[in-house]
Amino acid sequence: MQTVLDKLAILADAAKYDASCASSGAEKRNSLKTRAIGSTEGMGICHAYAPDGRCISLLKILLTNYCQFDCHYCVNRVSSNVARARFSVEEVVDLTLGFYKRNYIEGLFLSSGIIRSPDYTMEQVVRVAEVLRQEHHFGGYIHLKTIPDADPGLLARAGAVADRLSINVELPQEASLARLAPQKNPARIRRAMGGIRLKIEEAKEARRESRHAPRFSTGQSTQMIIGADSADDLAILGTARNLYGNYKLSRVYYSAFSPIPDASAVLPLTKPPLMREHRLYQADWLLRFYGFEVSEIAEGSRDGMLDLAVDPKLAWALQNRQQFPVDVNTAPREMLLRVPGFGTKSVKQMLSSRRWRRLRLEDVARLCRGTKTSMPFIVTEDWQPGGAIDRLDLRQRLAVPAAQGDLFA
Repeated sequence: MQTVLDKLAILADAAKYDASCASSGAEKRNSLKTRAIGSTEGMGICHAYAPDGRCISLLKILLTNYCQFDCHYCVNRVSSNVARARFSVEEVVDLTLGFYKRNYIEGLFLSSGIIRSPDYTMEQVVRVAEVLRQEHHFGGYIHLKTIPDADPGLLARAGAVADRLSINVELPQEASLARLAPQKNPARIRRAMGGIRLKIEEAKEARRESRHAPRFSTGQSTQMIIGADSADDLAILGTARNLYGNYKLSRVYYSAFSPIPDASAVLPLTKPPLMREHRLYQADWLLRFYGFEVSEIAEGSRDGMLDLAVDPKLAWALQNRQQFPVDVNTAPREMLLRVPGFGTKSVKQMLSSRRWRRLRLEDVARLCRGTKTSMPFIVTEDWQPGGAIDRLDLRQRLAVPAAQGDLFA
């Protein structure tokens, strides 16, 4: 008979393939000011991230890795030969409270394989969150992975107790989903996303009118598996742009495909380079915060794939050298955001500082933590790049060289 620790080992490992568990956007709750257990702010709360960007400060588990679906890319598919386990609602509640009180976690990320029916599974997932919130007054972060085929009433109950909801679109192209996950319906996934978006907007409007109005999840996210099908980077970014525009998602997560045990023969034999995932996140940031369009990012790509040697903004700038150099003392915000090496915070600080003084290169270096990448693209009070912008070897000089890591560094 499996112990709780046996189940935890299986179901925590099974959950590692889901990247959409960041805890940004939670409603502020401070247990120092209420009788709630757990906080999303205040002392003792921190967000830890792995080198690839995944959040590791949550108890991230599946309710069960039994699943009646047979998605080729999923290690938990019904035909997969893996150890199976299932938590009860009470076991997940006890683990969450116990880990939180030991300061191991800041909250819970809960997903599940599909057992019996989508409605039954979703009811069990929602029940965990309801017990934590209503019976134990848990004030920490809760992220629930929802099931698009479940009854809309269950999704509404989930949003009433969770800080973040997510529904995975799984793959960037509907044709790929039909081939690799034939039991999943893209139309139902998007319909569920649309329903959650409507609930979020209605709750925000109600809260503007009355702070006592019922709360609902602060946002929803999704995940796309990268490299399991033939979709190129521009197709992936196009799908992301559509999701952001149509469903007001908080985040789209990109998870590099990793070959799984007992893999289906229709999947690739090797995983894509992790740098591809990293470049997609950088391009996603350009779409969300820097005013770029997918068509502009495409200018720095080749055959639909992002340049792995340089970041997408630098790749664009190298293809649009005629727009540089820009004067940091006079250029508008929109153009400063397109300078390689400039971030949104540093641009904001430059715009504020230049109201009082002419910026010098040392000022820019202080605000940006260095100027190696940006120097060929800018003019300051005491710096002119001369012909640096036209150098044929500029890309080579600015590309980050590959390096062998030192195990004992």
